[in-house]
Amino acid sequence: MQGFNMGRYHPPDAPTTNPNTLHRRRAPGTLSKSGTQTVRFEMPFAVWCSSCPKPTLIPQGVRFNAEKKKVGMYFSTPIWEFTMKHNICGGAVEIRTDPKTTRYLVVSGGKARDYGEDVAVLGGPVLSEKEKEERKEDAFAALEGKAEEEAVVLEGKRRVEELIEGRERDWSDTWSANRRLREGFRRERKVLKREEEGRERLKEKFGIEVEVEGETEEDRRRAKLVMFGDVGDRQAECAEYFSRTPGRSSTSKRKGIESESKSSALRRQLVSNTRAAIDPFG
Repeated sequence: MQGFNMGRYHPPDAPTTNPNTLHRRRAPGTLSKSGTQTVRFEMPFAVWCSSCPKPTLIPQGVRFNAEKKKVGMYFSTPIWEFTMKHNICGGAVEIRTDPKTTRYLVVSGGKARDYGEDVAVLGGPVLSEKEKEERKEDAFAALEGKAEEEAVVLEGKRRVEELIEGRERDWSDTWSANRRLREGFRRERKVLKREEEGRERLKEKFGIEVEVEGETEEDRRRAKLVMFGDVGDRQAECAEYFSRTPGRSSTSKRKGIESESKSSALRRQLVSNTRAAIDPFG
C-alpha cells in the first residue's frame, strides 16, 4: 500500500507539492477568516450530554474535532471556547477555559459529572473561594495555611522516602525475594488443594451440587460445644424400647418390676442382718 502523497505525478511547473495548497484547502489548526480554528480537543472530565434523549455520559479522555475561538479576556489571559459535536446525538457541547479558577467550564450542551468533594493529591482539601478570599485579606490566616501546606508536603515526602527505602530493602536481592514468594505459594497451593479435595468428597458423600464453604474458626468452636452420649447407653435404650411387645399393658409390667425390686431388697436386708449376728467382724 502506498503512503500518503506517494506515486502521484506533479508537473514541473506546479508551484508547490503541498496537498492543501493544490486542493485549495485550509491546513488544520490555522485560523479561518472568522477567527475560529479546528483543533483536536480531549475531554478533561466526564460530561453528561443534555441533547441525548437518554442520559448519556461522555467519558473523560474522549477526543473530538472542536472549533476553537477566543471569547474574552481575563486580565491578560485569553478565554477560549471549544465547540464540538456529539457523535451519538449530533448535539453541540461548548466548553470554556476559566483562568480565574484554572478549570474548564461546561457552558452549554451538557453538565460536568459530579465527582464529590475535591481533594488534593497530598491529602489536603482544596480551598474554596471564600477561604481564598479570607487568606488574601487576613495575613495570619495565609501564614497558617502555608504552614499547614508545608506540613502536608513534608509528611508526603517522608512517606514517599519510606516507601522507597522499603522497596530497596525488600527487593535488594531479587533472587531471595522471588524464592520466598514461590515457597509461600507452594505451601498455600497444597493447603488449598487439600481443602478442595475435602469439599469434593463431602459433595460426593451427600450427593449435593451446591458449593461447600470452607471451615472457619466459628464452625470449629460450635462443633466443640456439641455433646454426644455413649454408644452403649443409646443401644441399651433402643433395645429396651424395641423389645416391648405390642398389646401388653405397661401398667402391669411396671407393677411386676416394683414388686420384684421390693422382694430382692428385703432378701438382701435379711442376709446382711443374719451375717452380722453370726460374725460381727465379717
